[in-house]
Amino acid sequence: MISGVKKDEIYLVKIEDLGHNGEGIGKIDGFTVFVDGAVPGDEVKVKITLVKKNYAIGKIIKLEKPSIDRIKPICEVSNVCGGCQTQHIDYEAQLKLKTSRVRANIERIGKLQNVMIHDTLGMEDPYHYRNKAQFPIGTENNEAVIGFYKRKSHHIVDIKRCYIQHEINDQITKIVREYIDTYKVSTYDEKTGKGLFRHVLTKVGFHTGEIMVVLITNGQEIPHKEELIKNLLKEIPEIKSIVQNINKKKTNVLLGRECITLYGEEKIVDYIGNLKFNISPLSFFQVNPTQTKVLYEKALEYAELTGEETVYDIYCGIGTISLFLAQNAKKVYGIEIVEAAIKDAKENARINDINNAEFFVGAAEEVAPKLYKKGIQADVVVVDPPRKGCDELVLDTIVKMNPKRVVYVSCNPSTLARDLKYLDEFGYKTVEVQPVDMFPHTGHVECCVSLKKK
Repeated sequence: MISGVKKDEIYLVKIEDLGHNGEGIGKIDGFTVFVDGAVPGDEVKVKITLVKKNYAIGKIIKLEKPSIDRIKPICEVSNVCGGCQTQHIDYEAQLKLKTSRVRANIERIGKLQNVMIHDTLGMEDPYHYRNKAQFPIGTENNEAVIGFYKRKSHHIVDIKRCYIQHEINDQITKIVREYIDTYKVSTYDEKTGKGLFRHVLTKVGFHTGEIMVVLITNGQEIPHKEELIKNLLKEIPEIKSIVQNINKKKTNVLLGRECITLYGEEKIVDYIGNLKFNISPLSFFQVNPTQTKVLYEKALEYAELTGEETVYDIYCGIGTISLFLAQNAKKVYGIEIVEAAIKDAKENARINDINNAEFFVGAAEEVAPKLYKKGIQADVVVVDPPRKGCDELVLDTIVKMNPKRVVYVSCNPSTLARDLKYLDEFGYKTVEVQPVDMFPHTGHVECCVSLKKK
């Protein structure tokens, strides 16, 4: 598309929509412009910073007329910190915008009409909901900085208080910050690959109160570590586990493979509903336990299990959905490519005394067809793929297996819509979609979808 929009020029733009990263979307003579910090309903003067073939990016120079949904965020650094993108938008409006985005993707990308799309299920209190936080550590002006990366950069925004993480993190980061400053401990520099402390990772059992602190280091020896451990335990007696994770690689990958337990247990425990889960430093666990329960109960409802069904749970992770399903199914087969996750899934089945769930490690597009060829027929298939959606071989296997029902759990409405279109073309009607707000104050939305054989 040829556009008259020019870099460094200033335009008046009416913001009409919200992008998946929480940026405002407007038009200049029909040409799309993305504007960070803008709210649908705003009229803003925008300076164009980048022009591409099909869109431009601009920054707000002046807020001419604010949207009725624009509010003052409670966090003073929310406009720069990458942890939140939409704290400046009224929460009820956030939910409506997420519903609209899901509907637009289903209709535009999925080409599906007359689908029941429910209002997004939000939280009663959309703050302090995360049970896991990972804070990069750096140094500025000879003092430790611990926080989150500034948007679209790896510059650390020093944060003393975070409103979406569990409140205990404010205490943990304060203690680590004071320890680094007191003992002049080095912090990691991404450019040089030098410096000891890289990140502090925290995990909190919302239902048990158990806390794990993971110190991620670029080396083996932690100077004065006894003092750090003593201070953490003195201030926060709920800590059940302090672990050192060693990551010497010059990489953006957070965790290394080697873990050393410095204090307490190797794992902590938490619950989703009536199910118990062991959480280790390396294991994945849904970060919003309140909304995870809402999402999984919806998946269980859409599966319509009577106790006689064989269920495939494809992309099963540590078996959280599998174990929910197993309580109401005859047999559940979980498939996941990450070997450590399958190990956790088997352990989680054991500690919950669930014997009708079996787990297989491997790529979904390889394992699912093999199980089907062995004659293991699914009555219900549940998929919970990564952001890129399902591999086409997985969708093809689902179609060949001909289950009565498919439940699709998605963290990306656009790839969800693409996959629903494929399944629709091969005989599966999308009956209803339930968006769930797993990540308030961000652009992300989770969906649970019911599909039935036409």
